[in-house]
Order: sequence, then C-alpha cells, then structure tokens
Amino acid sequence: MGIDLIAGGKSKKTKRTAPKSDDIYHNLLVKLYRFLVRRTGSNFNAVILKRLFMSDKIAVLLGTITDDTRVYEVPAMKVAALRFTETARTFDQLALRAPLGQNTVLLRGPKNSREAVKHFGAPGVPHSHSKPYVRSKGRKFEKARGKRNSRGFRV
Repeated sequence: MGIDLIAGGKSKKTKRTAPKSDDIYHNLLVKLYRFLVRRTGSNFNAVILKRLFMSDKIAVLLGTITDDTRVYEVPAMKVAALRFTETARTFDQLALRAPLGQNTVLLRGPKNSREAVKHFGAPGVPHSHSKPYVRSKGRKFEKARGKRNSRGFRV
C-alpha cells in the first residue's frame, strides 16, 4: 500500500531563498550575510538573512530610518538599517562591528495587529471576545439573544 498523495505531490518549501530586488548593493549584503550564516553558527545572522529576502517588511531595521528634525537632542543610539535619511550605520558596518549580533536588538512591527487576528478563537463561547464575520453592524445583526443580558442571556 502506498501513500495517497493529492495530485501535485508533496508540498514544497515556500520560503524565499533569494531577494526579489535587483539592487546590487542589497545583493552584496545578501552575499555577505550568507557567508556569515555559513561560517558563524549565529542565529542572529540567519534571521537577518531571512529578513533581507523579504520585501519592505521589517522595521536590526531593514528599511529606512528617518531623522525627526523636531527633536533637537537625541541620545546616542546604535542602529543598523538599509537606508538612512540623515546619519547612522548600515548593515555592512554592523557585520564588521558585531559579526555574531552581540548586544543588538532586532526590531519588527507588531505581529498581532492584523485585522484577521481579531477573528481568531471560538465565537459564542463564554468570555470569548472573538470578532464575528458579520455582513453589517446594525440592530438585527448578531445583537440579539446570547449577546445582551436584556435579550434572554449573555454568553
């Protein structure tokens, strides 16, 4: 007896293995961090390489850091990013300064700020605040029994 595979075979890995960008400087950074991942056992470098493959996603910061001219005195910070509007360090300098990612903090945007996350969880279960998929938010749409104390009971 064989394994019953759905037409198309086994599922393949879908993560990126190279950046989509044609920017030669970006590709040089990828080459540098591929080397660092291979030669140092550092997980930090692997994360940076993975994020270099992504497109415009992560805010150490793979995007542009903008200088706020309204703030006169900014305390000394060590930051690494792909582009800066004013002054700071870039990833090639980070690779020289902290090849294993010592004393660095990787930043990224909030994971659970997506609208879809609000719908996660079982609806209609006591104390579950998962958002229902509703056509409209009017009086007649999921506002009656089970939703209000004044209409029989509230879950």
